[in-house]
Amino acid sequence: MKVSREKWSSNFNEWYDWVLREAQIYDYGRYPVKGMGVWMPYGFRIREKVVSLIRKLLNDTGHEEVLFPLLIPEDLLRRESEHIKGFEDEVFWVTKGGESDLDVKLALRPTSEVAITYMESLWHKTYRDLPKKYYQIVSIFRYETKATRPLLRLREVTTFKEAHTLHESFEDAESQVKEAVGIYSKFFNELGIPFLISRRPEWDKFAGAVYTVAFDTVMPDNRVMQIGTVHHLGDNFTKALDVRIQNRKGDMVYPHQTSYGISDRIIAAVVSLNGDDHGPVLHPGVAPIHVVVIPIPSKGSEEETRRIKEYALRVYRTLVDGGISCTIDLNDERTPGDKFYYWELRGIPLRAEIGPRELRDSTVYLKRRDTFEAFPVKLDSLTREVRDLLERQSHEMSKAAWERFNATVRQEADLKSAKEILRDQGGVVEVPWCGEDSCGMKMEELTEARVLGVPLDKPFASEGKCVLCGRTAKSTLRLAKTY
Repeated sequence: MKVSREKWSSNFNEWYDWVLREAQIYDYGRYPVKGMGVWMPYGFRIREKVVSLIRKLLNDTGHEEVLFPLLIPEDLLRRESEHIKGFEDEVFWVTKGGESDLDVKLALRPTSEVAITYMESLWHKTYRDLPKKYYQIVSIFRYETKATRPLLRLREVTTFKEAHTLHESFEDAESQVKEAVGIYSKFFNELGIPFLISRRPEWDKFAGAVYTVAFDTVMPDNRVMQIGTVHHLGDNFTKALDVRIQNRKGDMVYPHQTSYGISDRIIAAVVSLNGDDHGPVLHPGVAPIHVVVIPIPSKGSEEETRRIKEYALRVYRTLVDGGISCTIDLNDERTPGDKFYYWELRGIPLRAEIGPRELRDSTVYLKRRDTFEAFPVKLDSLTREVRDLLERQSHEMSKAAWERFNATVRQEADLKSAKEILRDQGGVVEVPWCGEDSCGMKMEELTEARVLGVPLDKPFASEGKCVLCGRTAKSTLRLAKTY
C-alpha cells in the first residue's frame, strides 16, 4: 500500500507541531517561559532510548560520565575571551540570591568547556593520566532571540550531550576527533538518520576551536538541520586557564582538548524523517514500543469477545516473554478504529490485531506502520517473525531515508543555478571552491544560504573552477538553507 506523505512533506511545519502535540511527545508553547517545553511521558521514553544509545556508545569507548554544576561564575567564563565572545549575546545571568545582589554574576551553563577545563586542572598533572574522556547529559541555556521552535531552536536545551577530552598532544586530540566522528556516524546510523559530515568554514566554527566538524541532515521541508558537532580545541582553553601537565619528556606543557555535542534536535529528526499523513513512523532502533496488541471485539457474542481479550493477553505475554517491547490496548471506551488512529499517531512500528478469525486460527494479524503491509502469523512462530520483521523494517526504513536524503544533495558548477535550486527546492548544493574564505563568505551573501563547509565524507574530485572567482577549485563547498 502506498502511504500518503503529502502533509508531511508539503506542510511540514504544521505537521511537526501537530505530531508533537497530539502524539503527546513534547508540550511546547504553553509553559509560561518562551523557548522552553515539557517532555511528556511518551516523548520522554523516545528521548530515553536515544540517550541510552549514546551512553552505551560512549561508555564502550572509554568515556566516563560526570555531572557538573549548572552555574558558572562570570570571571571563569570570561577567562576564554574568544569563547565568551561567541556566546555573549546568548548567556542567561543570575545576579540575585533572594533579595541580595551577588558578588559575582553566575551564568546558566551555555556549554561547559571552561568549567570542565578548570576542574581538569585540579585533577590531572601528568601525561600518565591521559587521555581522559568525560561526558555529561544536561540542560544548557542560551538566550535565543530568533523565532524559537520546539526541539529545534530553544532557550533551554534539555538533552545536551557534551563530551570533553584531554590529551597530551595535538595529534592525540586529532585521533580523538576521528573517534568521535566514528561514534556519531554509528549513532545516527542506528537511529536511521541520514547525514553529511563537513568541516565547518573558519568563519563559522565553534568559538575557541581550532576547527569544527559538523553532522547535518535534511528535514522533510528540505531545510538542513545540524544534528551534531565535533571540535578540535587545541590548547586554546588550557592556555586561557593556564592549565599545564608534565609531558613524557618532563616538560610542563599545555594539554590539548576536544569537545563534541548533540542536542534535542536528534529527537526532532527521529520523529520527523519518516512520516506520513497519519503521523511519524518511528525507526525500530528508537521506538520505545515495538508492537501494540489490539483486540477487536466480536460483533454479536460477548463470550467470544471475552475469549478474544484472553487470547490477546496471551499474545502480549508471548511477545513480552520473548523480549519484545510491547503494549496492549484494552480500553473499552475506544473503538478499534480509534485505537488504530491513536497508535499510528505514535509511530509504533507494528500493530498486532486480534479478532474472531485470529482466535479461531491461533494466528496474529500483523500490520506494518511504515507501509501498512499486513499478513497473518502463527502464534507459535510470532516472536521470531516479529524479530525478523523489525530487522527488515530497520533496514528498509534506513534505506528509504537515505534515498530521499541523497536526492536532495546536488552538484552545481554555476552559482546562479545553485541559488535557484536552494531557493526553489532546498536541500544541499555542492559547488567547486577555490578555498579562499572571502569567496565562501560571498557565496553565502549571494545565495542567501549558509555554508555548511567542506565534505569529509567523500573525496574531492579535482576538477572545475571556483563558482565565484573562476580560479582552480581546491575543494568542494556545501551550501544549504538551514534552521
